[in-house]
Amino acid sequence: MEISGKTKVFCVIGDPIEHSLSPIMHNAAFRHLKIDAVYLAFKVGAKMLEDAVKGIRSFGIYGVNVTTPHKTAITNYIDESDSVVKFVGAVNTVLNSEGNLVGFNTDGIGALRALEENGVKTKGKKFLLLGAGGAGRAIAFQLAQEADELVILNRDVAKARLLADALRKRFNKEIFADSPSRDVLKNWIGNVDVLINATSVGMHPNEEQTPVEKGLLKPELTVMDIVYNPIETRLLKDAKSIGAKVIYGTEMLVFQGAASFEIWFKRPAPVKVMREAIFEKLQTGGLSLGR
Repeated sequence: MEISGKTKVFCVIGDPIEHSLSPIMHNAAFRHLKIDAVYLAFKVGAKMLEDAVKGIRSFGIYGVNVTTPHKTAITNYIDESDSVVKFVGAVNTVLNSEGNLVGFNTDGIGALRALEENGVKTKGKKFLLLGAGGAGRAIAFQLAQEADELVILNRDVAKARLLADALRKRFNKEIFADSPSRDVLKNWIGNVDVLINATSVGMHPNEEQTPVEKGLLKPELTVMDIVYNPIETRLLKDAKSIGAKVIYGTEMLVFQGAASFEIWFKRPAPVKVMREAIFEKLQTGGLSLGR
């Protein structure tokens, strides 16, 4: 596609950013739909974030994805935020509406769409969520609106309890918090339908690590890991080996990206095209350590 003075510019900002898959995914969508746009990756250090946001305004960059380490800090420089951002305190998508920067967080809806598109209904189900960081909070916010019961386990138990309390008050649901010790995991796994790993345990280069030992898993469980490097984590390998249903982190990556696309263009994203672009890149060794 020819780039001209009319071409809209989109980007992802973060540090590191060199291995981001977002340009692969979104540029494939632009080509498929013949949208006159280009998506780039910009390395932005923590000290340069405010200047980068000024650049987004002045250059008229239409849409931005935000990754580590800026998801929280960028809330200080945007004009508006959606309800998820206000609760979670983190932004991963920005819409530039004629200089007015609006922040969104699509991590949670990306996780829910990944579940639903893989045949897992959220309503009436019991979920066990590992992690209460940025992605974990966003996923918890969405699950609390749909699930029958939610358990949040985090190494910093106080953080998990604060999150559970806030969600309980907001949605009036059964939400619990505890540490991810073996005894606690054993107790809860036997009483839930879906396990989601929203921690970085098992991410490259620590592929042999797992947040849950194989002996605690059960065939009736659905297991989703938001880690996508490697594509098949040890947790997912173990779950698959005992007959449990597994959902790969690439699914959440695609659907949170699709949600960003739909915020920017107000039209359905070409999910199949975006997924195929990511898998092609991953399978040729272009593994991403960031967004």
